[in-house]
Amino acid sequence: MTEDNPFDLDNPAAYEAWRARKLETCPTRAEDLIVEVDDPRRLSRAEYDAIMDLCSRSNMAVYAGNTGTDPDKTIPAALAGRFGLAQPDRNMGADDDGITALRVVDEQWRNRYIPYSDRPIHWHTDGYYNEPDRQIRALLLHCVRPAARGGENALLDHEIAYIRLRDLDPSYIEALMAPDAMTIPANFVNGTRIRPARSGPVFSLGRDGRLHMRYTARKHSIEWRKDPVTGAAVKALETLLASDDPFIHRLTLQPGWGLVSNNVLHNRSGFTDEGQQTRLLYRLRYYEPVGGHSTEARAAGASRSSG
Repeated sequence: MTEDNPFDLDNPAAYEAWRARKLETCPTRAEDLIVEVDDPRRLSRAEYDAIMDLCSRSNMAVYAGNTGTDPDKTIPAALAGRFGLAQPDRNMGADDDGITALRVVDEQWRNRYIPYSDRPIHWHTDGYYNEPDRQIRALLLHCVRPAARGGENALLDHEIAYIRLRDLDPSYIEALMAPDAMTIPANFVNGTRIRPARSGPVFSLGRDGRLHMRYTARKHSIEWRKDPVTGAAVKALETLLASDDPFIHRLTLQPGWGLVSNNVLHNRSGFTDEGQQTRLLYRLRYYEPVGGHSTEARAAGASRSSG
């Protein structure tokens, strides 16, 4: 670890300096996450910079675009490409283009999974069941149609979750960084194993030094490391996510709106479809963070470093 790594438990000075900057600059109001854009497919430099700035401070931004209920998948795909995200995770639920249509499905295999239902989805980060070299670093959501009622998202920057837990007890962080902290058992469909069991940490660092979080609040089909500190850490995280912490943001995406994030913690309330008002969102997952391979982002970062 480098001398200025704030995630090194043996370097409290670096942590305190990073923590102070983070808490000072991270938005505490959901409306402060919203960037109005003309056309998400062709962001202006000012629109791009505003989204990147929010992602650098809070790991997320919400764009309010003008495309309304246009179902064209190139809308979120083009926006993702602007931020250096070109190859989406082709998970089991994705279409051939790697983009997943999130809507209520009453048939096929999808009706076994909550994202394709109108039921609430508990707190999680996407891809927590993926293998270590396919961790989801960036998550984009694009709203074509909201539900008639409900479907609100709650969002929490995983770096804020790290701060809250480390401030309570640094041993919580140590426990949640253990390589076997959280295990998702194998997934079987009709007796056939479609995914093996996957173990890994909750908090980890990428090759770029960024903090990554792998988490689900599910109560079934999950195995936590059996020791008192891990149990206490999980309980503390659950308490945080059930709180009214000012950094937990709640909003409902509207037609043409979308979330750009570094796979922050999020949930979704239950919802009701009525008539033609049926909820449809597109989900795009990537293995690199927002701006990770963007020439503009690298240039902006170099400018900030030299300034």
